[in-house]
Amino acid sequence: MAKASVILLLSFLLTSAGARPQDPERFRKEVEKLVKRNDSLWDSTKETIVFTGSSSIKTWESLQSDFPSRQIINSGFGGSHASDLIAYTDQLVLRYKPSKVFIYEGDNDLSERKRPGKILKDINKILSKIWLANPNTEVILISAKPSISRWHRKGAFRRLNRRFKRLADRQPGLYFADVWTAMLSGKKLKKDLYIEDGLHINEKGYQIWKNVIDPYVN
Repeated sequence: MAKASVILLLSFLLTSAGARPQDPERFRKEVEKLVKRNDSLWDSTKETIVFTGSSSIKTWESLQSDFPSRQIINSGFGGSHASDLIAYTDQLVLRYKPSKVFIYEGDNDLSERKRPGKILKDINKILSKIWLANPNTEVILISAKPSISRWHRKGAFRRLNRRFKRLADRQPGLYFADVWTAMLSGKKLKKDLYIEDGLHINEKGYQIWKNVIDPYVN
């Protein structure tokens, strides 16, 4: 399907959907602070790559130094769902006119028992907003990661990742970065990749993310 047709379809979904994002106002102050910080760092004369999504992006403190040849904007906001990112795409992503956007959403959604199909619909709305602003923007969906604290939901996580991959496989300009597989040893978790809460990852975990994501950045 041509990208123009996909944009029209996603635009229709965006404007016709009756349900509103799930209480995005709870992030209003955090987003305002984030925008203020990123505005102070952003050089509008340089090509920009935006990383956005939930806390796994927010806490990636070495993100810019991991990709030193690129201008990186980190607009992750902790605890967010894909539905929240819909509400803040303009402020956190489009504001910086990125050539590439990396999205990490779905982890918290699944923890709240949202179905993969609902998450995919929200992701499609985000893609619609990005491509309506600039059809040439490349978007990379980062797979939901495995974690100790949410391992009991691994079946749902795998289903979501399969849906992400299928979407990327059929859509030009959309890619899938699989950190899930890289963070496993066979079918078992690499438990040394996590901090004490069993959910968020440590420096060793982010090194794996860097290795997976580097080809998409460069």
